[in-house]
Amino acid sequence: MGRMSTHVITGAGSGIGAAVARRLHARGDELVLHARDAARAKELAAEFPGARTLVGDLADPDRLSWAFSHQTMPERVDSLLHIAGVIDLGAVGDLTPKTWHHQLNVNLVAPAELTRHLLPQLRLAKGHVVFVNSGAGLTAHGEWGAYAASKHGLKALADALRHEEHDNGVRVTSVYPGRTASPMQAKVHQQEGKEYDPERWIDPESVATALVMALDLPRDAEVNDLSVRPGR
Repeated sequence: MGRMSTHVITGAGSGIGAAVARRLHARGDELVLHARDAARAKELAAEFPGARTLVGDLADPDRLSWAFSHQTMPERVDSLLHIAGVIDLGAVGDLTPKTWHHQLNVNLVAPAELTRHLLPQLRLAKGHVVFVNSGAGLTAHGEWGAYAASKHGLKALADALRHEEHDNGVRVTSVYPGRTASPMQAKVHQQEGKEYDPERWIDPESVATALVMALDLPRDAEVNDLSVRPGR
């Protein structure tokens, strides 16, 4: 390739996002790491020497446009990797609008808004947008209503974007990991009142391997939907 690729990544602070960021950083690619605030951006920059940061609160998508207008946006974007996400379990009978809005904003509206802002750069580079979805983006179980709704919506966003940008040469991939050993998974177990054993779930490194495979696939092909399930 000769030229280094530039990747914009949300959720690089932990779990799958951190594993993907480490992988791309190690091979010398350029990283632009999204952070919710300046303090978090500083931590990420220290963790990934040479990486740039982009600050904006995904929980408040209405203000992202304003936040980005005060920063230098990357001129080139070869891939936009939406890996950040939040989860709050609860029965439909108990969930408040605040809980619904928080998950829908972070998991769905913010990715749409971030994509909108970076589409010109992605079209120019004939880049790739990757949405880390979830098994909950395909099936909704009890207590998972709001989270699953946000992830079902994320699948719709990815599918629509793929149709819209196909002629512009932009590839779009949804990755559906099963339960992955991460801080988010520990929180889920806590909310479910179950004991958390990371050994039972997918290693984030394995999801990172699958995701980077989709990124590196030659241009004559595109991974649309990639389901990654626990192997044990």
